[in-house]
Amino acid sequence: MKVSEPILKVEHLKKYFPVRGLFKTIGYVKAVDDISFEIYPGETFGLVGESGCGKTTTGRTILRLIEPTSGMIIFKGKDVTKLKGDEMKWFRRHAQIMFQDPYSSLNPRQTVFEIIMEPVRFHGIEVDDPEEFVIRLLESVGLNEMHLYRYPHEFSGGQRQRIALARLLALKPEFIVLDEPTSALDVSVQANILNTLKDLQKKYGFTYLFISHDLGVVKYMSHRIGVMYLGKLVEVGPADRIFENPLHPYTKFLLSAIPVPDPELARELKKKRMKVEGEPPSPINPPAGCRFHPRCPFVMDRCRKEKPPLIEVEKDHYVACWLYAKS
Repeated sequence: MKVSEPILKVEHLKKYFPVRGLFKTIGYVKAVDDISFEIYPGETFGLVGESGCGKTTTGRTILRLIEPTSGMIIFKGKDVTKLKGDEMKWFRRHAQIMFQDPYSSLNPRQTVFEIIMEPVRFHGIEVDDPEEFVIRLLESVGLNEMHLYRYPHEFSGGQRQRIALARLLALKPEFIVLDEPTSALDVSVQANILNTLKDLQKKYGFTYLFISHDLGVVKYMSHRIGVMYLGKLVEVGPADRIFENPLHPYTKFLLSAIPVPDPELARELKKKRMKVEGEPPSPINPPAGCRFHPRCPFVMDRCRKEKPPLIEVEKDHYVACWLYAKS
């Protein structure tokens, strides 16, 4: 999957949200705290973790829907954090997002035709026959011309996500952030949307950042996976390897918590399930050293004092854990 140059390179990205007191800032929520990773053309990079770990903030900060506190975001050789004017407009066309909530991501006052054509007109894309253009886009995502002049309230959640996807395709983006695009949908509808996304990736070579808390969905969609905990990346590697041989204790905990449909097998796995005590610490005042150490069953003194870097344990498989440090 890898080629010589990544399409997106994130370096030491941070996003802190100020916590306001009566007259001054009393602290910061460290939603994303010094993370680095790369995404290569045509691949899907999955980002997983518990709610509140910083997954969605990472995706929105990369697109500058939220301004980063510090760090670099390199897209096709350009530092996104420094783009302005026409260059920023260029980035907006080539990097898009599919939001989690299909009920608030579409303008209820516009028809499907107007929703899809609005970004086309904004970016000055010339279309010979707008109606035919929109119909082709709708057909590519499983809808048809019957839906052309309907309003969002006339559609189900799955159909709304297909409309949002058609709106993305209208701009022919190269990079798409998929922010839990199926979490609000029924399971059968989820499968259809995910298969559509995979088919479109094969056809057009899209690059995805796929954000989700559903590990089964992430495994199905992703080529590589990054595991986040409290604003930090704790493990990055090929999807199959992370599921077959997780290294970080937090990753092992997440995988052991996946529900199993077979009751007998579930009982057996429950006996072997990795147990983690407590709740995630506050991102306003994260613990020193490894952020997982208050909950980790393998904690050492070093874990409490020093922050572990991402260490390459196997080829392309990185983990931030002192258990794997050579010294």
